[in-house]
Amino acid sequence: MSAELERLAAEFEKFRSRITQAERKFGGIGDMREKLAELEVVATSPDRSVRVVAAAGGAVKDIQLTPDAMRLPSTALSATIMATLREAVAEAVRRQAGIVDDTVGGALGASTVDQVRQAQAQALGTTVDEAPSHQPEPRRRPARDDDDYSEDSIYG
Repeated sequence: MSAELERLAAEFEKFRSRITQAERKFGGIGDMREKLAELEVVATSPDRSVRVVAAAGGAVKDIQLTPDAMRLPSTALSATIMATLREAVAEAVRRQAGIVDDTVGGALGASTVDQVRQAQAQALGTTVDEAPSHQPEPRRRPARDDDDYSEDSIYG
């Protein structure tokens, strides 16, 4: 009976060790969720006429057009919006993958960022080297238009 108890104790220790290992790997899930909830990427078109804010999962939170954008031909405006939108969403997804990698690391068996970059390169018909890496871009406030009162408040 003693040998059986020792075997059971050893099995229990293995089990506890696996639980401790899993807790270490996935203990940061709450922090990861917070970071993902706060994730915002701002992309601005080269001519600064379109600004898009994207969040985790590629959710588009905001699209802003300047008066200059409204003067563009409809096809040019559409193309500018779509290009800026794609840039914001792609960067948001890359940063999301980076947050996941930082939290669970090798527990998934592969780099999530690398997988995302490969999928994006394939979708865009480019190589992984041509796809931008996930690096934070400074947030810039668009130039204020003196005739734009949309952000003003009568409440001070």
